[in-house]
Amino acid sequence: MLVSKPCPHCGGDVVMYRNPVPTVDVVIYDPALGVVLIERNNPPFGWALPGGFVDYGETLEHAAVREAKEETGLDVVLTGLVGVYSMPTRDDRQHTISITYSAVARDTSLLQAGDDAGTASFFQLHSLPDLVFDHRDILGDFSSKILRLHEHAAVGSSG
Repeated sequence: MLVSKPCPHCGGDVVMYRNPVPTVDVVIYDPALGVVLIERNNPPFGWALPGGFVDYGETLEHAAVREAKEETGLDVVLTGLVGVYSMPTRDDRQHTISITYSAVARDTSLLQAGDDAGTASFFQLHSLPDLVFDHRDILGDFSSKILRLHEHAAVGSSG
């Protein structure tokens, strides 16, 4: 979709494109503790996966590691791609596309809320609080992958 705005110098039309905005989310998982969620200080309020907007000139992977650190205090290692989420209504503020990674924390004891997070906590996948955006769907996809990995590991082990 095209949008035009007046040029601040000459007053002529400057054509701008309305494109979806790239974001990242991170499922930080520990088998004993669960997944890390943050309670947002900014609208929309509620619990969410750590994540945010990709900066210009930044890779998606770097953005995911940076956002995890800024919002949780955790240094993480990305372990895989959970999925790409592009439903135009996933964020009421604007059309975003989330590239969502799974990750493990180097030291879970360093968990603390930071940046725009009021609280950061681990939650078991079977007892999640109310989540904003489409993060319940993302965690459902992540849970399915974890279950498949466990099933394959059980089938593959022949003690």
